[in-house]
This record gives sequence, structure tokens and C-alpha cells, in this order.
Amino acid sequence: MSLLDLLTGNTGNQVAQEAENKFGISKNQIIALLAVAAPLVISYLRNKSQDAKEAEALNNALDRDHDGSILNDPSQALNRQAEGNSILDHIFGGQKATVENQLSQNTGISMDKIGPILAMLAPVIMGYIGKEKQQNNVNAGGLGDLLGGILGGAQSQAQSGNPLNDILGSVLGGGSQQQSSNPLNDILGSVLGGGNSQNQGGGLGSILGNILGGK
Repeated sequence: MSLLDLLTGNTGNQVAQEAENKFGISKNQIIALLAVAAPLVISYLRNKSQDAKEAEALNNALDRDHDGSILNDPSQALNRQAEGNSILDHIFGGQKATVENQLSQNTGISMDKIGPILAMLAPVIMGYIGKEKQQNNVNAGGLGDLLGGILGGAQSQAQSGNPLNDILGSVLGGGSQQQSSNPLNDILGSVLGGGNSQNQGGGLGSILGNILGGK
């Protein structure tokens, strides 16, 4: 399963529906948030995994808590928000509030809801990584390459077009939609350190690029 299959398939839609029911936020906004949060989380983890101790800790956490079962039962996400919050604390550290603030501004999801929704999405993203790790028989030493491959595959699919672009264009695009015919590609380009962020005119892509800058 590719990252975009996760976002556009049954799991992403079911999680978005659960969040819509609980928080009263539109399903498309949730999917758009997941589409941005997933590559952002994976990129942070890829950077962390360059450190051997961090890679070992991530490997152990994936083996212990994230076997991918949540992908088959997305309702688990509602009951794992406390765990999700801890995951985000570890991944983003002191940048967590900045990440939440910028995502809130650019998705239209209020600050009082953005954190809880991200905490709901985090175990799903980790479950996806855990399943990919199992399927590819990867250990701690190979996590960086695995995560890089997930991001690279997502960017390639974004370039070839996919249904998420319409959702991201309507929810995140606003005035910059005309400047960027492929919002997901620009966002992924920024997360991956590409040069597309300049075309966003200060939009979400450049914000995520700035957040990741220097990491």
C-alpha cells in the first residue's frame, strides 16, 4: 500500500468519517490534514532515524505498538488519542505548537481541535509505517531508506495526478490554487526539501518547508 493509497482508500476515508462525527469538521478537511500531516510526520521520523539510537527506539516502538492492525479497524484511532499526543510530542518536540498553529491557519481547523485531530491521526500514520516495515522486513538500520522510499513514492504519484489534489486544492489552495495546479505535489516537494515552495507564495508548502528547514 502506498501512502496515497492510505489517504484516498478505505482507511483514510473511515478515519476522516470518525473525526467528522466527533469534531464536526468536514471530512474533506480531515483528509486534507492527513494528506499534509502524514508526509510531514514521516519526514521528521526519517531525519530522526539518521541517529542510530533514535532509529532503534523507533524500530522498537513500531514492533511493540504499531503492527498495522489499526488500518483494518480505524475506529481504534478514537481510543488512541492520548498515545497519539505522546507520539506527536516526541516527533515534533518544541516545534509541535508551531506545526499545529500553521496547520490550523491553512486548513481552517480551529486550534482547539487541530491538536486532538492530529493526535487521532498519528497512530494511523504510525500503523502504516509499521505495516510497511513488516512487509519489507526492515530493521532499525533500514528505517531511513524505508521512510525515504515512502516519501519518494508519494511524490511520484502526486506528480502523475490523484484525487487528493482536488480536495487539497479546494481546502488548502484558496488564492494560491491558480498558482499551483498540483497542491499535493507542492506540499510534498516542500516537505522533501524541493524548490516548489517558492511557488506557493507563503502558502502551506512554504510553511512546511520553513518548519523543516535546518533539520
